[in-house]
Amino acid sequence: MREISSGLRFPEGPVALGDGSVLVVEIERGTLSRVAADGSVSVVADCGGGPNGAAIGPDGAVYVCNNGGFDWHRGGGRLAPGNQPDGYLGGRVQRVTFDGEVTDVCTSAGGHPLRGPNDLVFDADGGFYFTDHGKRRERDSDRGGLYYATVDGSRIEEIAYPLHDPNGVGLSPDGERVYVAETMTGRVWYWEIEAPGRLRRAPGPGPAGATLLHGFGGYQLLDSLAVDSEGNVCVATLITGAISVLSPDGALEDVVRTPETDYYVTNICFGGPDLRTAYITSSGLGKLYAAQWDRPGLPLNFGAEHGAAGARDSMSTS
Repeated sequence: MREISSGLRFPEGPVALGDGSVLVVEIERGTLSRVAADGSVSVVADCGGGPNGAAIGPDGAVYVCNNGGFDWHRGGGRLAPGNQPDGYLGGRVQRVTFDGEVTDVCTSAGGHPLRGPNDLVFDADGGFYFTDHGKRRERDSDRGGLYYATVDGSRIEEIAYPLHDPNGVGLSPDGERVYVAETMTGRVWYWEIEAPGRLRRAPGPGPAGATLLHGFGGYQLLDSLAVDSEGNVCVATLITGAISVLSPDGALEDVVRTPETDYYVTNICFGGPDLRTAYITSSGLGKLYAAQWDRPGLPLNFGAEHGAAGARDSMSTS
């Protein structure tokens, strides 16, 4: 594993582009940024609030979950997010072009305002699943959920609620299963998909009809996730500071650690010509790493090839 860049302000949401650069959000900075292959960093757009998960959409724009912002704390050389800030922007999903234009796609669902959108993934139909993690305050916190929306804003539905701090979200290779990682419970859940944004509820006490894929023992919290080409769920495991690899039947197959211990290893994505390069964010230390992975990642429905043209155009006019 090699360090690509440092000095980032709580990077998350990595998106590998075809030109070898990697998009990240810098949550504390409030930006969508691009890390070049040489480690240099440039700002694509100022999103405000707290840009969190990111993904390339069917139109080649970048869609960003914005959690509205955090209070921030620094200690032991690490940056850490806290409660809802005084200047809380409100939750939203944003469309960001490579020339820096930012527009809101959705700010509410079913008459309820979004609180802390966290992560998203596009399906083959061009819609996207996203999690709302909620916000924490000194004496109370929100309950979160899983949502489905379209890029034109004509559809946004709450499809699984309530969930406990839902964070990472991903789809199985066949697109027939959606996974969600709950941060504070240390559990990865899944639902079978009957149609875009329509879930099959499993019998039993799982939240919102979910089935448990894996529950982590001890004090381990979860962040974002990515799925590889064999259907393994690669989930960022906080406190442990690693990427945990879960098989499709829920077995813990591997634990991959970063070179420096960081409680906030938060995200993974796959890139490179063979999708065997894993890009991993060590957010507390402000670093982006790259590692050769044992197996290829899962090609995203709208990935590097869709974002490449916008990235090239942006570079040619900057």
